[in-house]
Amino acid sequence: MQIKTIALIGAGAIGAYFISCLTEKFQDNFWIIAEGERKARLEAEGIVINDQQYKLNVKAPAEAQGADLVIVGVKYGALASVLPMLEKIVAEHTLVISPMNGVDSEAVIGAHIGAEHMLPSFMFIASQRVGNSIKFNPAKTLGLTFGEEDGKPSAKTEALSAALDGTSFRYRVSDNINKAIWNKYALNISKNLPQAIINCGLGAYTDSEHLAYISQRMHDEVALVAAAKGIIVDPPKASKASPDARYSTLQDLDAKRETEIEMFSGALIKMAKELKLEVPFNEFAYHAIKCLEEKNAGKIR
Repeated sequence: MQIKTIALIGAGAIGAYFISCLTEKFQDNFWIIAEGERKARLEAEGIVINDQQYKLNVKAPAEAQGADLVIVGVKYGALASVLPMLEKIVAEHTLVISPMNGVDSEAVIGAHIGAEHMLPSFMFIASQRVGNSIKFNPAKTLGLTFGEEDGKPSAKTEALSAALDGTSFRYRVSDNINKAIWNKYALNISKNLPQAIINCGLGAYTDSEHLAYISQRMHDEVALVAAAKGIIVDPPKASKASPDARYSTLQDLDAKRETEIEMFSGALIKMAKELKLEVPFNEFAYHAIKCLEEKNAGKIR
């Protein structure tokens, strides 16, 4: 297996990192997938990443048929809408990664195109988006973590590693990818959501014993569900991010965008119900953030 062509679906926070790190190596063989008005806009405007303008090689899904690697980096709410795109792109040999937040995107995509195409992965990147401009600190970006569920090297992990080598792209191959994904999920739920409800910087978790308590209880609920699935989540670690940092859910609310609450607490609540477990802090967070979305949309006074 060798990766010579790459198709990226989603030119947001995750996609921007791939664009900035891989464009020089793959050049005309690195494609941004889009349709309709979005395709025309991306072709005309490109994207600005860390103050550098990038002209994008934009293709419709059918034009990218047979790509060696497909990267799905969309918001969770858009995942269902890109599944028909994947049908048009994926060939027998195509490798697909979905380094999105959450714990179920691989299962959703794999059920649609075949689990044999998937390689589990996730991203660590803290970015800010304003309009067509995305900024992140390359020196503090941990990048992509990926690996096979059995923890062993494979043709997929070796091919992806080779594709990323020789670039500024940061990555790590995990020997326990499911645990790593759930650790990231627990971090997102316990840090993303409480600060979004309170509307505060990351430093509030150390400034307020009350916010720290809420965060810990939400982390505990993720660990409870994970344990029922045979996955042991690590205890929470102190964040190295700036005390003023505003994670993605709060950024979405600030910009009056829909959040990824369905992927965070929404998915956890569904899993907990299936397992007959209680996750009351996440149930509250889910409904609280739904209310904030409604407020932003002018649906409530």
